[in-house]
Amino acid sequence: MSEPITIKAFLESDGVTDWRIVSDGACAFFATGSFAESAAFATAIAGLPGIDDRGSGLDIRHDGVTVRLVTMDERQFGLSQKDLDLARQVSDIARQRGLVATPSAIQSVLIIPAGPSVPEIRGFWQAALGYEPRPDSPDEDLVDPHDRGPALWLEQMHEARADGGGAIHVAVWVGHDEAEARVAAALQAGGHLVRDDFAPAWWTIADAAGNEADIATALYRD
Repeated sequence: MSEPITIKAFLESDGVTDWRIVSDGACAFFATGSFAESAAFATAIAGLPGIDDRGSGLDIRHDGVTVRLVTMDERQFGLSQKDLDLARQVSDIARQRGLVATPSAIQSVLIIPAGPSVPEIRGFWQAALGYEPRPDSPDEDLVDPHDRGPALWLEQMHEARADGGGAIHVAVWVGHDEAEARVAAALQAGGHLVRDDFAPAWWTIADAAGNEADIATALYRD
């Protein structure tokens, strides 16, 4: 198993300016001019040792490739030295091909169902979505076994609604240098700030109807 490293250590390392940390791991988006160019870049990356381990992912689109790196097994879901080494190698391949990273394009979405009892709702969400427990945190996290849909984090409510029911909101993870602009744009679009006690780890905002979203970053999560 590759040696785990902290988010701070990853971000402060040399050769990772293309990369941002979100809920899915370390991610980078490299713009291309066509699907064929994206596929060729992905093929070059696919030859790197360790890139096909569980947790790594390539999303190939007509305008670019998103690369995700994270170490995932029964003991951890996080960054490792292997991911840092791969990030540098991916960036080197991109530069050789004249591809430029667009860090502002990086984000991930996490759905957060909450209730007075997590065990009472976990089975429903697992069955409804066809998901499976995440190996390192099976009691509270559910993931798509095909790695396509957003993950779920099942949250214990410390204070139930007046009717005893639960709640659901989303977390939108963005690069640490994009979060404040994303919050400002949402507020300008008719939202309001619910709380910023934990910023810059996350801001909770809501739309005019009270539906909430967290704009989250990886800062201070080590």
